Parts: sequence; structure tokens; C-alpha cells
Amino acid sequence: MCLAPTPLLLTGDAEQKRQEIRSYFQETWDTYESLFETLKDDSVFYQRPEPLRHPLIFYFGHTATFFANKLVVSKLLDRRISPVIESMMAIGVDEMSWDDLDETHYDWPSVSEVRQYRNEVRAIVENLIDTLPLTLPIDWDSPFWIILMGIEHERIHLETSSVLIRQLPLCSVKPHPDWKHHSHITSVVPNNTLIQVNGDILKQGRRRPSSTYGWDNEYGEITTEVADFKASQFLVSNQEFLSFVKDGGYTTEAYWTEEGWNWVQYKNTTQPPFWVPHNNTFRYRTMLEVIDMPWSWPVDVNYLEAKAFCNWLTSKTGKPIRLPSEPEWYQLANTSLTFDDAGRLTSPANISLKSPSSCPVNTFQHGDFYDVMGNVWQWTETAIDALDGFNVHPAYDDFSVPTFDGRHNLIKGGSWIATGNEAILQSRYAFRRHFIQHAGFRYVESPHAITQVFNTYETDEQISEYLEFHYGAEYFGVKNFPQACIDTLFKTTGDLTFKKALDLGCAVGRSSFELARRIPHVDALDFSTRFIRNALNLIKHGNVRYLITDEGELTHLKQASLEDFNLTDTIPRVHFTQGDAINL
Repeated sequence: MCLAPTPLLLTGDAEQKRQEIRSYFQETWDTYESLFETLKDDSVFYQRPEPLRHPLIFYFGHTATFFANKLVVSKLLDRRISPVIESMMAIGVDEMSWDDLDETHYDWPSVSEVRQYRNEVRAIVENLIDTLPLTLPIDWDSPFWIILMGIEHERIHLETSSVLIRQLPLCSVKPHPDWKHHSHITSVVPNNTLIQVNGDILKQGRRRPSSTYGWDNEYGEITTEVADFKASQFLVSNQEFLSFVKDGGYTTEAYWTEEGWNWVQYKNTTQPPFWVPHNNTFRYRTMLEVIDMPWSWPVDVNYLEAKAFCNWLTSKTGKPIRLPSEPEWYQLANTSLTFDDAGRLTSPANISLKSPSSCPVNTFQHGDFYDVMGNVWQWTETAIDALDGFNVHPAYDDFSVPTFDGRHNLIKGGSWIATGNEAILQSRYAFRRHFIQHAGFRYVESPHAITQVFNTYETDEQISEYLEFHYGAEYFGVKNFPQACIDTLFKTTGDLTFKKALDLGCAVGRSSFELARRIPHVDALDFSTRFIRNALNLIKHGNVRYLITDEGELTHLKQASLEDFNLTDTIPRVHFTQGDAINL
């Protein structure tokens, strides 16, 4: 199968566009459900193939929940479909460190309940596609932008869920005709060489209205002067990475960053995640099978492993080898690939599910290079940050901002299962450096080190100010305001007792916790997901840390702790929800 490209949004016949979006939605939905048909039985839905993630039942329900929640927030839907499911399956496990696992117990619904819920959501979305007013161009103020947001979100989870299924035991999966790996497994592996790429002044970013759907981090602009560099002709193959493994790559601390070496010790690993030791050599785990090692396929590794390989190669060759920056990848793509006016790839590549696995690294030629897009994602040295002029979309204000922390590195080019927005030139996705994706790398030779200056975001400052306002000390002799409000409230109500309270505009939650001192059930609501996320972090961890600006660039770290205010006992009584106070 090969999935349709993300739709064009600026011109055309409105009713034809409606049918195109309907088809795009149905194809996405059907493909996602097909992926979960690879699970052997219903019990597998409750397995956690990755300890940093929820069990698979969460991801089966999450994409439908996302549709429902965004439609409600955007006032396109006036009711909840299943409040329980839409609360439980709304927010996934953050991409945390490996020593910060989420052990929360959830009373997950049955597979049949989630499947029925998905059917209800599908019917509602299809009805909205058929009946909502549609005018072109479709911009992010259009109701159809929310529909496309849900579709592209499910396509992201099509890929991330396939990675989780790839980590399951073989006894938990079964063959499926749509997910049979690539048949071309050649033993001939090309030698990698470095090829010159001329530098240029690179302009990056999108403007609204845009030709296709885009996530918030794609919009804005930045200009970068890219110096000349050399890039590897091929992605690093399993065969090329084997030399690093055989040379003690996973046991030599000098090749690793401090973060990387800590990860190696924690994982106690000596090979890439999808290599399976077998008779003094290795076999290879595809999504559903273990096969003879396809040495000509690209290696699947995280950023930390890719970085260690580059450091090892530097030590062996004496050349300044590293991962490419995001602008360097764009320079390579601009000189090697062809796109339509919307940035959709027209060069042949192993992308958009043309094949449900990787293929040899010398299959798809792009000018002097191969696999500039497709096959596997390519790690870069660039930590994701906003472009100048960045704005969040009000319906999804926490898609990008939580990753602007210097700990999420950009991956470029898409993989064999990257579809829709993932498969366009302008896409910008990032993961924590220790996370596993269908990702590999190519390397560059350049004497220029990667330096990065991060933006300061008013939204981040605002969150810190709210945390300080809610949990900080007294200022100018004025008692903490949320606490004082609740104290005044209870003085006014006297001896009255309450079973429930509703805190509208709860922000980061201090008033909600204070209400719960005396009320057994408090529902706390705020439109900002980032406010709610901080309140939930207080519940999960008991504290949150934030930076307060003293003067100029001088800051100091503060910590808000529920224990410090004797609020720990209120945790079971407070229920935080992201939503619109005027659309309850």
C-alpha cells in the first residue's frame, strides 16, 4: 500500500476538497486499525513494550480521543462522547528520562469498549466532514483545520505505535498482509563515501495560509548561513555500524556523551535495539518477524548511538565527523530532491508506506546521494526550537513548546512509514535523544561545530510567573492570592458544607488544591493544556521546578511542592481537565 499525500488547502473546488479530506480521513483511520490487527489477541493490548510508554490499549484509543477533545475545545462538538475514555486516554506519557518511569495504575477499558468508542468517533467525524461549512483556502482558523489536525495526529501515532509493536515479543504479534517486510535483502553493501555539498544562505519556515496542513513549529522564519560540508553518500547501514560494535563501541566510554554513557549503563546494551544476537552474529527484528540480518538496510539507532558512532569514526579517521545540523540537511535536500509547490516529495523514495519496512540503502538515488528522504528518519545535531514569529495553535498549545528544552533533537527526512505531513519538506519532528524510532543517520564532515541559542518564550515565562503566583512567597506583605481567595470564600460561606466544587480558569491549580482541603471532589478546568500539565505534574511528582527572572538574564531555580503547603492529602480529590469554560 502507498498512502495518499497530505491534501492541498489553498485552491480547488470546495465540494471536491470535502470528498478528498473524507477519503484522507478514512484511509488514515483504516490503516491505523489495520496496524493493531497485527496483535495476536486482546491481551496484547495491555502489554507495555516500552516501559516509558502506556500499554497499547492507550494508543488504540488515544487518536480517537484526540479528535473528540479537540472538536469539543474548538466548539465543533457540543458534548463528550465518553468522558471516562476521553479523560483516561487524553495525555500520553511524556518523553521522560529512563529513571523517571510512570507507574500509575489505570483501570483500562476493554478492547471492545475502545473499538466501539472509535466507531462512534468515526461516525461523528465523518458527519462533520459532510456537513461543516467549507471554503477555500483552509487556514488554521477553519473548522477543517481541526479535522486535519486529528488526521495528521493519527498518522504520527501510526508510526510511533508501529515502533512499540516492533518492540513486542514475537509471540505477541501475528503476520498481516499489509505489514509484510520488504523482500529485497541483498548481501551486497555499498561502501560509504563523503561527497561535497556547497553551502549557501538558507531560508527556512512557512507562512500562513500554507499550501498544506502544518504544525505550529513549522511556521515563522529563520535565515542560516550554511558553510560547505561533506555528507555521507548513504545512510549508515547495518554493515557499516557493525564495525563500531565490533570495535567495542558500546563498551568504550570515550565515544559517548555523558548522557549517552549513562543510557548505555542503564540499558546494559552492546548492540542496536533491533539487532538480535544469534550464533556469534546478529539477526534483525522487523515489525513482525526476526529475519536474517539485512546488512544493506539502514541501522536503527537513537541519537546517543548515532553520536557515539560519529565520535568513533572521528577517532579512526582523524576527520571532524558529526551528525548534520537541520540547515545542513535542508541544504542537502534542496540540492538533491524534487518537490511540488507545496513541499510534497516528487522524487522516488521509501516513504508513505510504499514498503512496510526499510530497504537497502542504495535503492533510491537522489542526485549524488541516496535516501535524502525516506527509509529511516535521520538524527540531526539540532535541538528543536521555534522559528522567529512562532505562535501556538489555540486548540493544541502543547504540541511543540514542551520540546523546546534543549533535550529533543530534530529528526529529518521521514521513514518508510512517515506519511502525510511527516513526508513533506517542511516537517519538523523531534524526540528525546534516548528514544527509539524508525530512525538512523547519515554523517557529515565539517570543521564547524554546531552552536545553538535558544529563544525565550513569553509563554514559558508566563507559566513560571503563574507557578510563582500560585506557590511562591508573599509579595509586598500580600498573602498568596489563590490561598487568600479560598480562605475568604470559606469565611463567607460559614458552616455550609459542599460535596463538589468547580474551579473555572484554574491555571496551575493552587486554588483547586485549597478547595480540596474541605470539599471531597473538585473539578478544575483551564483552556491551556500547559497550565493543566503543570498541575498534573504536581499530582504525579508532588513538585515542579521553574525559573524565575531576577534581573536581566539572571535567573534562579525554584520549586513548588504540595508537601510544603500540606496539600498532599488533597491529590485524590482534585480532577484537572483541559477545556473551554464557556463551552462546558
